[in-house]
Amino acid sequence: MYPHERSLVKTHADKPFVILGVNSDNDRKDLKKVMEKEEITWRSWWDGGNTSGLIASKWNVRGWPTLYILDGNGVIRYKSVGANEKQMDDTIEKLLKEAEKSE
Repeated sequence: MYPHERSLVKTHADKPFVILGVNSDNDRKDLKKVMEKEEITWRSWWDGGNTSGLIASKWNVRGWPTLYILDGNGVIRYKSVGANEKQMDDTIEKLLKEAEKSE
């Protein structure tokens, strides 16, 4: 997902768009190395090094990756376990158009 996420950040840099990440890798030091190598520039939280961390538990994450897209009001408008880049992109475009209309 990292290459696609990087492209989304770049494409939507001037729009009301943000990526937030949560990671449950076991080794935090290794995770930091991966984030540097993969050029992860968006905010990302470490969820305690296991798949039942506080964030994953509160958001009812049962598989990875789990993706949520929220609108400007914090309402979940898309959820996917696994990556469907086309559906993600379509949802993002739709929400960005809605945001433009509401300005």
